[in-house]
Amino acid sequence: MGNKAGGAFELTSFEPEETDEQPGATLGRVRITKDFTGGMTGSSVVRMLSVLDGAGAPASYVAVEHFTGELEGRKGSFALQHAAFGADGVVIQVVAGTGAGELAGITGTFRLSVDEAGGHTYVLEYELG
Repeated sequence: MGNKAGGAFELTSFEPEETDEQPGATLGRVRITKDFTGGMTGSSVVRMLSVLDGAGAPASYVAVEHFTGELEGRKGSFALQHAAFGADGVVIQVVAGTGAGELAGITGTFRLSVDEAGGHTYVLEYELG
């Protein structure tokens, strides 16, 4: 990937929509909103399905996220797909074909980090087609 954008984001809402407690696991569905600063400026809406293990610790999640705003000065939007596999980490990809406006044709990978104080940062490596 030839381009890189980084910065921070803040969760502006975390709205659990459904919880299904089962033996050994709790399934959940949540809606999250975020505000981005840095190379990406704008907001996103996330729809997430999650699994907590029998002790209530995060075990896995999948999510789709729709970002709207600017990427390095280009206005538009695109979707991200998240997949987390417990201790194996998180994979987040730009969903091909979802770029709109000046972000049409975008592809790439998104990495997020959470520091000890709970602050969220990101790096998006991308190409514009």
